[in-house]
Amino acid sequence: MQETRLIRLNAPLVLLTGAAGWLGGRVAAALTTGVPEVGLLATGSFRVRALVPVGDDVSQLREQGLEIVTGDIRNMESVRKFVAGAEGAVLIHMAGVIHPRTVAQFEAINTQGTINLVTAAQKAGVRRAVVMSSNSPLGSNPHPDHRFTEESPYNPWGGYGRSKMMMEKAVRAEIAAGSPMQIVIVRAPWFYGPNQPPRQTLFFKMVKDGRFPIVGSGRNRRSMGYTDNLAQGVLLAAAHEQAAGEIFWLADETPYTMNEIIEIVAKVLRDDFGMTVKPNQFHLPTIVGDVARIVDVTLQHAGIYSQQIHALSEMNKTIACDITKARSVLGYTPKIALREGVRLSIDWCLKHGQSI
Repeated sequence: MQETRLIRLNAPLVLLTGAAGWLGGRVAAALTTGVPEVGLLATGSFRVRALVPVGDDVSQLREQGLEIVTGDIRNMESVRKFVAGAEGAVLIHMAGVIHPRTVAQFEAINTQGTINLVTAAQKAGVRRAVVMSSNSPLGSNPHPDHRFTEESPYNPWGGYGRSKMMMEKAVRAEIAAGSPMQIVIVRAPWFYGPNQPPRQTLFFKMVKDGRFPIVGSGRNRRSMGYTDNLAQGVLLAAAHEQAAGEIFWLADETPYTMNEIIEIVAKVLRDDFGMTVKPNQFHLPTIVGDVARIVDVTLQHAGIYSQQIHALSEMNKTIACDITKARSVLGYTPKIALREGVRLSIDWCLKHGQSI
């Protein structure tokens, strides 16, 4: 039986954005009903209030006991309503856009939306804010054995990376100016886990059909984060006194090569679920990824975003981080590795009508 890890939050209220999203939904569960797969549960006498965009399904959030405020982080009236009466609260900001309809949405949501939240939260007397960032502000590692640390320099490319960099810089400026609200930045890489969107299920299907593109040798490494591992790190950042004013990388224990990722997904599909998996014959030269990057940047300069081209442009890159600081300061202990995480993800897909 999984040992339960209790993380105590000393706050009357937890404000949560992105609660209806993939990772935010796991944080919502950890704050309320708990996550039995990893034995994760936040404890304390607090309410949870979620800011949710119009049209999002909030039925599960209501079942979990969350207070729902409908609104948009780009709208200050919505934000002020969300933080009303939140003195002493903890804000966990998970909302953001990764694959937008237009490039302009990156800055409007990821940068300005975060600034709106931080500004309003400070005025409302919120005690601490945990702000979710990404690997994208740092771009890609210079070689496969390199790992990003919290001191690595910014080197973004594309609208998403720039928007997250500008967001981080704005938040760090508040910290440097002596913000009365404690602020913590956490960075997550490519994540996976239950409740996944169709794009992640398509990834599994492409591996099953033997048509996932390996660009170059496949020995480039990627840090990945099982969603419940990341939720643990987010709650620790919200609870730990020494986290104030700091940045933390959160991910699985170790990065994986692209070859390992494809091999593990194929093995789980075949061995655990009895599926027929075709050998992967889709190998492309490194130059394809480099050309895709040029096309991606060119399109984004014109205000156009293509999820497929952007994803292809990263396939031959190493994007890997070091979680030593989160381990040593927060006591972060990612319990689920890739094979078990993929098994849980595929199991969730099949139980919820997503064909692979």
